[in-house]
Parts: sequence; structure tokens; C-alpha cells
Amino acid sequence: MAVAARTDRSSSSRVSGYARAAAVLACVLVLDQVTKHAVESGMRIGQVHKLIPGLELVDIRNTGVAFSLFSGGGTIVLVITLAALGVLTCYFALRPARRLLWLPTGLLLGGAIGNLIDRIREGAVTDFIKLPHWPAFNVADMAITFGVIVLLYTIETGSRRAAPEAVDD
Repeated sequence: MAVAARTDRSSSSRVSGYARAAAVLACVLVLDQVTKHAVESGMRIGQVHKLIPGLELVDIRNTGVAFSLFSGGGTIVLVITLAALGVLTCYFALRPARRLLWLPTGLLLGGAIGNLIDRIREGAVTDFIKLPHWPAFNVADMAITFGVIVLLYTIETGSRRAAPEAVDD
């Protein structure tokens, strides 16, 4: 009886993890694509609007990955992106019930897919948020950045819980 209850909870937790990751992915993807569309339709490429001191709205096309790394990389950028998506998807599929893993999975997949849509559609990603001394970025880039931070936290706290406690003699 206890085994059946544990299996039901595990199955429910697994489905809940997938549903939460999908919801985060969808939210990131919609917000990313809507904001990029607003910038693309309301500004010219290269145009700059100063919003507040230290924050500009720009319309820039980026052919690289995060923060313009591998700019002009084309195929290599696509291969790296698809490989990273594959690894993350496999990692999550093996641990869908792991505490909080759904959050970085949704953030990372949503951000990566959002930028991948741009690459396939236009050959470059639309970046529009500009801070001083920092490359322009977009909602997908923010999701990827926060996704990496939360993934590292999730992995670190999970490994600490799994480690056996030291015994004082």
C-alpha cells in the first residue's frame, strides 16, 4: 500500500514537473516574441531611445549567442544551441520530479527556443535592452541567464541533500 502511494505521488510529481516547465517555457516564449515584435515593428534597426539614465531601448540584430559571442557563427551557433537543448531535455526527463528543476528547464528552453525562432526566421536575434558597458540583450537572454543560475542552485542543493551526513565519533 505504501509503495503504491509513493508511486502515485512520484507519478503526480513527474507530471506536475512537466506541466510547470511547459508553463514557464510558454510564458517566456510568448513574452520574448511579443517584445521582439513590438521593437521590430516600432523601431528601425540601429535606432536608440533613452528610457531612463542607464537604460536604453535599441533595435539591434545579433548573429551570435549570448552577449554576441560567436557573432556570425551561423551553423556552429545552431549546433551548440541544439546540443544544449538536447542535454537539458535529457537531464530533466531523467529527473522531472526533482525539486525546482522545472523552473530552470522552462526558463532555459523558453529562452533558447525564443532566440532559435529568430535565427531560423531572420538569421539573427533581435536584442533591445541596453545597459551601459554591456551588450544589448532581450527577454530570452534574461530567461537563459536566470535559468543557468537557478539550474546551478538546483543542482548544488540537490547534491548537498544526496551527500551522506558526516558522523562525529
